[in-house]
Amino acid sequence: MRNGNGGVTLWFTGLPCSGKTTIAQLVRTELQQRGTAVELLDGDEIRKHFSAGVGFSKEDRSNHLKRVAYLCHLLTKHGVVVLASFVSPYRENRDYARQLIGERFEEVFVDTPLEECIRRDVKGMYKKALAGELKEFTGISDPYEPPLQPELVIRTVGDTVPESAAKVLRLLEQVRAPSTPVVVA
Repeated sequence: MRNGNGGVTLWFTGLPCSGKTTIAQLVRTELQQRGTAVELLDGDEIRKHFSAGVGFSKEDRSNHLKRVAYLCHLLTKHGVVVLASFVSPYRENRDYARQLIGERFEEVFVDTPLEECIRRDVKGMYKKALAGELKEFTGISDPYEPPLQPELVIRTVGDTVPESAAKVLRLLEQVRAPSTPVVVA
């Protein structure tokens, strides 16, 4: 294994409603069943409890994601598999996380077309953004910069959630093997 302690950050990035958290939740469930130390950091939950009041300007997003990257770094350093599910629209923020976490960082791009994300949106965020009621919304009034060389690309149109989660688990097994088994004794 590359990092010696079993810890790794799988950083899920993609447009809002692309399926990042849904896939990460299934991966978490599987890892928990295997006895793996795992933590799911979801963008909405972390904003609510860790970065309350932080806005969505480029500067606010950058500061928020630097905090998240440091949290991922700490957890990873202590042997936890971190499933970080964040839109993280700017490459520079993801590059910062990669640099901070180092070889324990694996970028997972959940590549879902904008039209499909709009169709999946149960909260009505895209509708509000398209109507101009929601400012600085990624994919509509704010850019999303796709990763240039992610370790894994998941295309959710055509793959089921279990198929997508299986791809993530295979990646995890590759980066944790051979010296550390996925199951923690």
